[in-house]
Amino acid sequence: MSRYTRTNKSNQGLHTKKSILLTIIMGALVLYSLLPLFWLFVNSTKTQAELLNSFGLWFSGPNALWDNIVATVTYNDGVFVRWFGNTLMYVVVGAGGATFLAALGGYGLAKFNFPGKKAVFAVVLGAVAIPGTALAVPTFLMFSQMGLTNTPWAVILPSLISPFGLYLIWTYALDAVPTEVLEAARMDGAGEFRTFFTISLKLLAPGLVTVLLFTLVATWNNYFLPLIMLSEPTWYPLTVGLKQWSNQAQTVGGDVIYNLVITGSMLTIIPIVVAFLFLQRYWQSGLAAGSVKA
Repeated sequence: MSRYTRTNKSNQGLHTKKSILLTIIMGALVLYSLLPLFWLFVNSTKTQAELLNSFGLWFSGPNALWDNIVATVTYNDGVFVRWFGNTLMYVVVGAGGATFLAALGGYGLAKFNFPGKKAVFAVVLGAVAIPGTALAVPTFLMFSQMGLTNTPWAVILPSLISPFGLYLIWTYALDAVPTEVLEAARMDGAGEFRTFFTISLKLLAPGLVTVLLFTLVATWNNYFLPLIMLSEPTWYPLTVGLKQWSNQAQTVGGDVIYNLVITGSMLTIIPIVVAFLFLQRYWQSGLAAGSVKA
């Protein structure tokens, strides 16, 4: 047996061992990620009594999933449906608006030169580093002076600002939108708005989907901002509303409805999963198309 053959077999054995190790690690990570979802589904099938007196990671008693779903959407005159509608409104207006504004700002910063551009770059980077919770209290004080607290605008307006989304579109547009294409469009008589909406937006699609996914998840899971901004339950999103249901067990005479809280939490994550599965194909196809140079 030649030295080359022995070396080749040795490398193949090493690669096999690495593949097995990586497979085990990936399997553990997948299990770690899916275990909370499995727990949520299993406990959504239990009644209140079974929920408190059974093993949390396996089914027990009769399947009460449908009864729990019906009870969740009808409890307290169907307020869960109202909270779902509020969350959907905050996501459509807030996340959609944040993505559109990030596209406008990021594209402009990437393709136009103007005085103070470096200062804007520094401000955007600084804004990315500031957590949203640090701005929640100052935002509340400002909105209270403007009379916007306890209104949907108190949640929507802060959601329209996405420094990370702006920075992501900025960096993506530098290479995704060739300057030559823009110059050719201008020579053909196309204005800046027409060029942006007919050419640039299509080229920015993968980046826009990425920003949309980030802002959608952030807005859907937003808890602290609505908590301090809203005092009227009719404007609550799902996150704050479900927490209110959970807190009922700690009040005198309050209903203990942990089974409805868990079922409502399961219903809450379904739209996020569906949106991600629907959008990721555009995301992946766009990234794959951008990786091939003409």
